[in-house]
Amino acid sequence: MIAQRLLHSVFSALVQQGSLAVTWPDGSTSHYPRKGAPPVRDGDGGPPVRIALRDRRWLRRLAANPGLAFGEAYMAGGLEPVGCTIGDALDLVLRNVIAGANHPLLRLHQGVLDGTRRLAQANGIGRVRRQVARHYDLDRRFYALILDRDLNYSCAYFRHPDDTLEQAQQAKQHLIAAKLHLHRPGMTVLDIGCGWGGLALTLAREYGAHVTGITLSAEQLRAARERADKEGLADRVRFELADYRQMDRPFDRVVSVGMMEHVGLRNYGAYFRTIRRCLRQDGVALVHHIGRSAGPGSTAAWLQKHIFPGGYAPALSEVMPSVERSGLLLTDVQTLVLHYAQTVRCWSQRFQANRREIARLYDERFCRMFEFYLAAAELAFRRERQVVFQLQLTPSQSALPPVRDYMLAP
Repeated sequence: MIAQRLLHSVFSALVQQGSLAVTWPDGSTSHYPRKGAPPVRDGDGGPPVRIALRDRRWLRRLAANPGLAFGEAYMAGGLEPVGCTIGDALDLVLRNVIAGANHPLLRLHQGVLDGTRRLAQANGIGRVRRQVARHYDLDRRFYALILDRDLNYSCAYFRHPDDTLEQAQQAKQHLIAAKLHLHRPGMTVLDIGCGWGGLALTLAREYGAHVTGITLSAEQLRAARERADKEGLADRVRFELADYRQMDRPFDRVVSVGMMEHVGLRNYGAYFRTIRRCLRQDGVALVHHIGRSAGPGSTAAWLQKHIFPGGYAPALSEVMPSVERSGLLLTDVQTLVLHYAQTVRCWSQRFQANRREIARLYDERFCRMFEFYLAAAELAFRRERQVVFQLQLTPSQSALPPVRDYMLAP
């Protein structure tokens, strides 16, 4: 009962907008705000949310670490949305936190996260290899069921509201190519964190580039090499299993998409020094990464444990000191707002359409884990002001045309 009383106080303090009903393991139901209470804050409350907590063990875990246990309870079936989705429940929590509602227990756990964030991001080469395997070495058939045909696992670029995911991912690739200024055939490109090879193959096929893609995922490496062979591009695209810190060959261009989120705060210096080391003096780099528009923060405990161990999306203020010390010149910044929210929504729709097949590949717990992840990811971009930054960098002030019209992708 102590855990239930503590959770009751948390919900009472937290829910100031919207409404939440919690059915406890003993069958009783509590309402937040309590029935008949006047609204504490104005604003869009969203749809009513009801959750059922199935087991007293989860009450203790939720009281001990709500940020971690909320998602784990959903994964295990110990927390069940009733007449709503897990996304609705997460949205209710986020809207109230953003509005300023809080509780000492939540502040305590946030303080622990903030205080240990650098330790959690101690991403040495060996540790990063294990972290990458956790998420990116999943069965390729799973990713084929939720991603676009080119297997882009990063933010798409929706030039028009009715673009398909395939169109938006192609637009993203062409935008990146335009910013790399691949103005002559045969230019050499290093792709740091190449994924399943989609961008590297596009740069070779459509821009005549010679690309070296590196990854720490054995599954991605196999897939990328197979694709290059199948397309007859193996003479122009080479994929290697390597860490960015191991690269020291010169290239005309360096690109890195969705990779810096895995670097870690203490390694930004090494990351940008590597980019500078691998760029010829007249070279150009493009770094595309998730970031925070509201300043530094920390990675949620559940996300850190189950999806991206060692991962962190930085504020621009945390990135720029390392850029400046590396000797690179920042020539352009673009902020993609809400494009990733739309991307994740597309992935979620494809996930739900293929849920039965995904459950056959893995199990129900995995499906619930990924549902929770996708719901939380979309809300991070819609509610928590997460964005995607594209940073264009070069060692030379004369490497690029003085007028930026060349960046306008066709």
